[in-house]
Amino acid sequence: MDLAADQAVEAILRDELAREDRAAAAVVPVLRHLLASDAHALVSDAILARVRGMVVDCAAQLLAAMAGRDPAARSPALADPARIDFWAERLMRDEPLLSFCHALANEGLLAEKFQLRRAIDPVLSSLLQELIASDDPAIASLAMSALAAQSRFIQSQRRMELPLGELPAELFHAVIAIGLRHAADDTARAALERVPLRYDEAASRLGLLAHLVAAMRRGTVAAMAIDHAGLALFATALATQTRQPRESVVLACHAGQGARLALALRSAGLSLPEIERQYLLVEPAARMPRAIATLLPEHAATMLSASRAAS
Repeated sequence: MDLAADQAVEAILRDELAREDRAAAAVVPVLRHLLASDAHALVSDAILARVRGMVVDCAAQLLAAMAGRDPAARSPALADPARIDFWAERLMRDEPLLSFCHALANEGLLAEKFQLRRAIDPVLSSLLQELIASDDPAIASLAMSALAAQSRFIQSQRRMELPLGELPAELFHAVIAIGLRHAADDTARAALERVPLRYDEAASRLGLLAHLVAAMRRGTVAAMAIDHAGLALFATALATQTRQPRESVVLACHAGQGARLALALRSAGLSLPEIERQYLLVEPAARMPRAIATLLPEHAATMLSASRAAS
């Protein structure tokens, strides 16, 4: 291997990662500013609209829970707009929640884009069909549950909703903690304290996808293709293989983040032709540095880790 050429490739990729990191790091501060602005009604960006909708939906669920109702029975249209705004504003201060909502909004819109441009079903992918037909009853059952959860996710995204039960554990408990800190009285606080008793992270969409990927074991390699696995299963599998946050993998599937996707795929051990195929699904008009194949998977993983630490 030509050491000088390898170093040149690394320098190019590091510069590209630094550019992508700057763009990704600016997302949450900009989201917070725009969501808190009185001009939000004039912002037509689909990502921003979905993030705001999900935060408002979480606020409505907190209000329903504090009133002693099932959070799923929330009705923002019937609630006091001032109270909704009060709770939404407090939830918007939570950066991890905003970041998570941003990744979900991207995932929902990317799934729709892949369906429109590449005919990739956002709910029932080819791989999920194969898993549902598995001879292993446990895997078949898991796949069916994941299918139902993915269908609910796509519908929720179109309605700009985010059920509290679909939050990862740390975010779920953070949202409940925000509610407890600002609850109006002991009755509301007591009602809110009962909500975690019904929470089950393993039953959430992300929990089911993670469980399904783990059950696939060596078969996870089949999920390393967006057009075969679908975006949801692909993102979960690649995040598991590379030990990256799933949100980072979803954002890597966005136009303008191609270097991160290519490095993630290389760190998962994919060959150059396999990487190129996925890269072109995301960046059809871009050219991927072919010399990325000279990087060892371990080196690609190290570059990704260093990039996350610096961002």
